[in-house]
Parts: sequence; structure tokens; C-alpha cells
Amino acid sequence: MTDNEETPDAMAGLSALADPVRRRLYEYVAGQDAPVRRDAAADAAGVSRTLAAYHLDRLADAGLLTTSYARPEGQTGPGAGRPAKLYQRTEDELSVSVPPRSYDVLAGVLADAVSGDASGAVREALLAAAAEEGRRATRDGEDLLVTLRRRGYEPEAVGDIEGDIKGHIDLRNCPFHHLAQRHVELVCGLNHALLRGLLSARGQDPDCAQLAPRPGHCCVVIRASADDAGQASPAG
Repeated sequence: MTDNEETPDAMAGLSALADPVRRRLYEYVAGQDAPVRRDAAADAAGVSRTLAAYHLDRLADAGLLTTSYARPEGQTGPGAGRPAKLYQRTEDELSVSVPPRSYDVLAGVLADAVSGDASGAVREALLAAAAEEGRRATRDGEDLLVTLRRRGYEPEAVGDIEGDIKGHIDLRNCPFHHLAQRHVELVCGLNHALLRGLLSARGQDPDCAQLAPRPGHCCVVIRASADDAGQASPAG
């Protein structure tokens, strides 16, 4: 949420993370691909189920989590008990700027202009600029996961990235999610170019950054080898 009138709600939502227990619970839920039960979150945060339920509900009230209800898999019928309350990170964005700024509006206008450029020249210039931004993003001696985390991708290493050809880095967050909803092909293409530039600046094969769009994730996966999987289109 970046509209000026949403700023007070965003401020309240982000301030909810000031509590250390609430922060641990949020980080655990946000790190899961599937909705989380209260008892699992309580165990992860090292608190009682009752305290976890209180803080999880406050996070939901603040707009940071969404809730749903479901019975455990395989349990149906009258004897299955009540459905459990589940928590998952919201896809909404909370952004606070003081004084209010509207960079997303300008980004949307620029994306609209690029989409309307029949020559393709502006798109090519943007792809080159995105690759250069990726090259500037790396820092000497910084671990790749640290760089990706600093840029908002929430990376997760799967397998042995160095020694296992099946290893890859899953990017669990799209830093450009809001804009990508309107311009998926353009934004995913720019994101792909940025990550290729980042790898190139580190002396790594830029082809290891491969398009693999999935709901709830970044459109790019970074694989240990460029031959590990084929490329996909941004539209998936």
C-alpha cells in the first residue's frame, strides 16, 4: 500500500513488528510457503500457544497476515474436530514514507510508456539499465545470499549450490510485486536482466539466472548450472 491516504494504516501495521515475540512469529510465518497453524508458530517462536494466538491475531488485525480455516489433511467428517485457524503472510504491501512519496505512481507511468513504445528501443534501453543496476548491486566479498537478501528477494538455498547441479536459490519474494501485477512481462524481463547483471559482476554465469515464474515467488530462480533447467517465459 503506497497511496498517501493509506500511510497511517501502514505505520500502524509496521509498528506491530516492534514487539520481539510478534516479530519472531511474523518471520516464521512469512518464511513458510503454506499457511501455518498456531501451535507450529508457537513452537518456532518459543512461546505458549495462547500467547502465539494473541500475537498472530494482532498481526492479522494490522494487515501483515491473512487467516483461513482448514482441517488437517486426511481428517474429514463429524469426528474430525473443528477446523484449525491458519496464518499466512499477506500479499499486500505496507510502505511508509515521511513525508508521503508516490514512486510507484511514477514507475507505473514509465511502465505504461514502455509498453506503448512500438519500436522496442525504450525496452532495450531499460534492459541494459537493469543489467547495469545488477552489476552495481554486488559488493566485494559479499556472499550472494546476503546480496539477494539486501535487495529484498528473501533467498533460500535449496540443495548444495556449489557441488550439486540440482541445487538452486529460490527467491521467495518479488521486490517489484505491485508493479508486476500490471506489467508482468516487462517487469519480469527487467528483473531477469538485473539478476543476470548481478551474477555477471560476481564472475558467475549469468545464464544461471533463469525464468521460472510461480505464484507467490520471484519469477527468477538462480541455479547452480545454466544447464540445470530450461528457460520459461515471464507469463509462465
